[in-house]
Amino acid sequence: MNSVLSDYQIVALIGLLGGLLLGLAARLGRFCTLGAIEDALYGGSTLRLRMWGIAIGFAVLGSFGLMAAGLLDGAETYYLSIRWMPLASVLGGLMFGYGMALSGNCGYGAIARLGGGDLRSFVIVLVMGVSTYVVLSGPLAPLRAAVFDQQDVVAGEMPPGIAHVLGGMIGVSAHWIGMAVGLCLMGFAAASRALWAKPMQVFWALVVGSGVIIGWAGTAWVARDGFEALPVVSHSFAAPMGETILWWMTGSARPLSFAVGSITGVWTGAFVGSLIKGHFRWEACEDPRELRRQIFGAVLMGVGAVTALGCSIGQGLSAFSVLALSAPVTFAAIFAGAALGLRQLIVGFQPAE
Repeated sequence: MNSVLSDYQIVALIGLLGGLLLGLAARLGRFCTLGAIEDALYGGSTLRLRMWGIAIGFAVLGSFGLMAAGLLDGAETYYLSIRWMPLASVLGGLMFGYGMALSGNCGYGAIARLGGGDLRSFVIVLVMGVSTYVVLSGPLAPLRAAVFDQQDVVAGEMPPGIAHVLGGMIGVSAHWIGMAVGLCLMGFAAASRALWAKPMQVFWALVVGSGVIIGWAGTAWVARDGFEALPVVSHSFAAPMGETILWWMTGSARPLSFAVGSITGVWTGAFVGSLIKGHFRWEACEDPRELRRQIFGAVLMGVGAVTALGCSIGQGLSAFSVLALSAPVTFAAIFAGAALGLRQLIVGFQPAE
């Protein structure tokens, strides 16, 4: 494909570019899953949830725009190429959300905070990456496969996507339905004076959506015109953590990947963002009980993400961008699990007086 760079290096650079945008958005735009949920439940503000809505809507609009232009085949994406398992989405999402609350961050947020010098997040990244691979391809993989057997969508079968199902029912192209849904999501999320009082928050939400679109467009281009049989992917921060850890240990024996570029990009973008804001400082955990809670939460996130086939970004943004049936269900379960964990940490389980 390129006389200078291999296909593997190109997809890593694509992941790096999108990751840089996501890392900058985390540090400069305060784009954060748990922070958005905590603000809505206990801070009296839905601004960061609305940022999520704009990011999702823009990612949906862009992804289905790529499909309409023939630059992306939705059926080739991971989330539309395997059959949906509702129970896995619910259980995995609840585990991930609860673990996220215990850890104080999702995988994406932990990488971003690590870029700001938080060494506690380094522990979360390592534990989550290893626990993901323990369930994905390690000792617990046979149990996971027996309970939640992933089955590929066969040729001629309807992809498990909202737009595809609706399109088949009413006879309208899934591309147009998807773009309409994306516009509706953006419009609903943007209907807030508080949000437009801080226009930079809208900007950073669009940046996050752009990162997801770049992932789909870039990897689809390489898969279409390259020489290697590489998957069409976008950003996720569960299995890619484990993959990146393996690459740093065995890089001479395994090629670069989109995942390695994505993780590196988020860390680099967050590091640059923390320097711009003047927030970089080394932090460590001084309370063993806090560290124990964060480690347990990271394990739950790793197991939950593999079960649900994605994390808060993988399902909440990348899968949502192609309107996979699993995305809204998993995202709702993550929200519920995080709400339960936050209640335990903030107010306990005692009934309010």
